[in-house]
Formats: sequence, C-alpha cells, structure tokens
Amino acid sequence: MSSQAVARRYAVALAEVVLARGEAQEVREELAAWDELVRSNAQLLEVFRHPAITQEQKRAVLEELIRRTRPRPTTANFLKVLLQNGRLSELSEVSTQFAQELDRRSGVVTAQVTTARPLSADAQEALRARLGQLTGSRVRLQFEVDDELIGGVVTRIGSTLYDGSVRGRLQQIRQRMAGEG
Repeated sequence: MSSQAVARRYAVALAEVVLARGEAQEVREELAAWDELVRSNAQLLEVFRHPAITQEQKRAVLEELIRRTRPRPTTANFLKVLLQNGRLSELSEVSTQFAQELDRRSGVVTAQVTTARPLSADAQEALRARLGQLTGSRVRLQFEVDDELIGGVVTRIGSTLYDGSVRGRLQQIRQRMAGEG
C-alpha cells in the first residue's frame, strides 16, 4: 500500500474523531505546526526514521516535545499512535491528507491560481465567486505569480486545469497552425 493511501487512512480516522469532538480546526492547526517542526529539523526527522534508534528512545523524544509544545490531548494521542505504528516520519503526508479530508467534508475545494502579476483583492474575490459557481463548492485560493504567463490566469482544482493565460492561448494557436499546415 502506498504511503499516500496509508496517510489517507490515518487522516480519515482522525477526521472522524475531531469532527465528533468539535476540534477539527484546532487539531488541523496543531498538526500543521508539528509537520513544520519535524520538516524544519532534519535531525528530528532522522530520529523518527532511523531503525537503530529504539522505540523507547523515540517515545522519549516525542514525549518531551509534547511536554514543551502542549498540544491538545487528541493531537498528542494521534502523534503517539503514529509513532507506535512507525508512521511519525510520514507526518507531512498525513497532515496534508487530513487537511484535504476536512475540506472535503466541509465542502471546500482548494484552487491553485497562477497569475502573471498579483491580483487585487477585488479580482481575487471575483475569481473565488466564479470558481465557486463553477464547482458548486466554497473555494480556498492559493496564489502563485509566474511572469512567464505573460497575462491571464491558470487555475488547478484537483486534477482539472483551467488555462486562461496568454501563454496557453499562444500554445493553442501554435498547435492549430501546425495541425492545419
């Protein structure tokens, strides 16, 4: 089973628990903070990955980190379960899958928006509204600027790509001209 599929199973299980307890947003934030902590510290990630470090030593490290950061019990218990099952080194993927599962359950989709220049707040809201109509969901926008687009907008929602960029239009014209030639 792929690590993504395993991470998804943990994420779905955690989502069930936190939604029942009304802790979804808090645990989401804590898990993201833990993900950042582990990813930003290569030595810490190595401790949780390395087979020569005993489970007891790993548990002691985790317990000390929990003591210092004081996450809510649900988050702390989940981290302990990941450690016990040898999955704490996959925290980043679990955290990503967990956030996506919470979004899915609350009817939110994430749109990756790439533009040639930053969009004004009004343009961002207009785009959010249009994408909301298109998808039938609430939309969370994530922006990136790529000056190679020349102009326009490229939006990815899941596996669907909407290319309204000048670069994309020029490529379409080129393809049509090559096909007609």
